[in-house]
Amino acid sequence: MKRSIVETKKAPPPVGPYSQAIQAGNMVFVSGQIALHPETNEIPEDFTAQCHQVLKNLQAILEASGSSLEHTVKVMIYMTDIDRFNELNEIYAGYLGSAKPARACVEVSRLPKGVLVEMDAVALIGE
Repeated sequence: MKRSIVETKKAPPPVGPYSQAIQAGNMVFVSGQIALHPETNEIPEDFTAQCHQVLKNLQAILEASGSSLEHTVKVMIYMTDIDRFNELNEIYAGYLGSAKPARACVEVSRLPKGVLVEMDAVALIGE
């Protein structure tokens, strides 16, 4: 099976020894994305802005792989305050509502760089 690294300047570079995503066959596995802006390396303080930036980063990586949010089959969400679940869902639905991928959402004690939310995804390519 063919395996290749996916890279794009439209999303932030990895903050460790991993790839933005790996394409394997007709699937792409996107690493966890935080709200790091790809051009400024800044992280918004606001939860809503962080959610939007995370989803934009996921979208950019998926598009660089030849996929899209609409072809997403699984999303994992990590958040530091599960009480913001409804707020997250409203934002998330604006990006992935029609795709309705399988999903899990968990509360964690801390995330890299002190962010409030992180997401990773698995999607199909060429559908």
